[in-house]
Amino acid sequence: MAKTRAPRRTLDSFTVNSINKTIKAGDCVFMRPADSSKPPYVARVDQIESRGANVKVHIRWYYRPEEAIGGRRPFHGSKEVFLSDHYDVQSADTIEGKCTVHSFKSYTKLDAVGNEDFFCRFEYNSSTGAFTPDKVAVYCKCEMPYNPDDLMVQCEGCSDWYHPTCIKMTTEEAYSLDHFFCQDCSSKDKKKLQQNPHATSRHSDTKVGLKRRRK
Repeated sequence: MAKTRAPRRTLDSFTVNSINKTIKAGDCVFMRPADSSKPPYVARVDQIESRGANVKVHIRWYYRPEEAIGGRRPFHGSKEVFLSDHYDVQSADTIEGKCTVHSFKSYTKLDAVGNEDFFCRFEYNSSTGAFTPDKVAVYCKCEMPYNPDDLMVQCEGCSDWYHPTCIKMTTEEAYSLDHFFCQDCSSKDKKKLQQNPHATSRHSDTKVGLKRRRK
């Protein structure tokens, strides 16, 4: 007589015994790579299902910049990942741990970043290499998106942010600044002072803004 196949069931949660962690839909997890020399993959669990003792997770992969078409670029943060359109079904036993993928804004406000912390600001089409959104705010003379790993200084005139290296400034000089005006704003100030010698300076008592994810 043919053996009756166990019915498929959707689970609200599942405990991965090897890591003693309970996983539920919506959680972000580390997935074991086929090549043990590579870091674990990052994925979002969309659904958990079981058929008897066999438990599978339906996941949506996050890509690291080096895994995407075009590779890593200077503005990509060390903990940046892209939510891809690549869906998969994997054994729950390949989950190696839980992690958190923050929004870009919430990541930049973290007081400390752990090994399990990542951020995502783009969705990624794995077949075309296209990103959504296709445009983000850019800063500095180099016109690059903000990398939260990099130090930037803010101009008190135009409020734009600049990488110290792009304005020929050392990190030590950036941290010691009391005020900073970019080249364009400094030129405008000089013209105003020439036209009106009694004009007051815009310098304030506040220290120049420093843009960097807090350690």
